Order: sequence, then structure tokens, then C-alpha cells
Amino acid sequence: MRTLMAGMAFLLYALPTAVMAQGAPTGAAAPAAPEGGIQGFLSSPVGSMLPLVAVLILFYFLMIRPQQRKAKEQAERINSVKRGDNVVLSNGMLGKVVRVEDTEVGVEIATGVTVKVIKSMVADIRAKGDPAPANDSKG
Repeated sequence: MRTLMAGMAFLLYALPTAVMAQGAPTGAAAPAAPEGGIQGFLSSPVGSMLPLVAVLILFYFLMIRPQQRKAKEQAERINSVKRGDNVVLSNGMLGKVVRVEDTEVGVEIATGVTVKVIKSMVADIRAKGDPAPANDSKG
């Protein structure tokens, strides 16, 4: 164990100093790192920002772009609402569209009860023939 520790100490302290003493005359500065090639580019300020730019591009394609596409599809669905569609509102209420205006929709949520909601509050449009859950009676 003691010889192993002595060998590690030699490698860590004595060998680098011996190599530096042989390679450069005393009082001379250490040779500069190469300025060209990929290593020179990565050590520049622009090169050090490269990983950040790569992460931002990746973030755009994995998070932002799909979200924009989903929002565009939702807007198209909302604009295609027509009379007679069964809709789900953003608060969870179910209803049937009885009137469509430019920015508002009349939704019948119970027999004889019609509410006026803004089109953007329509969360989903269901097909007319959606099956009812087994525990609900169609009346």
C-alpha cells in the first residue's frame, strides 16, 4: 500500500515538474495553445456559446414548435363549430351548440337552458353520435 501511494505521489508531483524543466528553458513562458482548428474555435467566445445555441434550437423543435402546431389545430377546430355540434367547454360542462356568432356561441346545457360563451372557451367538439356512458340514461 505504501509503495502504491509513493508511486501516485511521484506521478502527481515529481514527474510533471521534471518534464516541464526539460522542455522549456528557465524564465521562458509556456507555449501557447494552438489558435487554429476546432480547439481554437471552441475556446473563442462564439465557440463557448455554441452549446447554449444548440440547446435552444433543440428546445424549439421539441417543445415550442409542436405546441404552436397544437394551438393552430385547436383554433381551426373552434372556428369550425356549427349548429348542432356537441361541445365540451373549458370548465367541463357539456352542451349542444344552438347558435354560432363571430366570437360567441350559444350552448344549450340543459333542456331550455342556453348559455352564451366565448368561442375560445370551447375545449373539444364531440361527434353527434358519441356513445353515452353506461350509467347514464338517454332521455
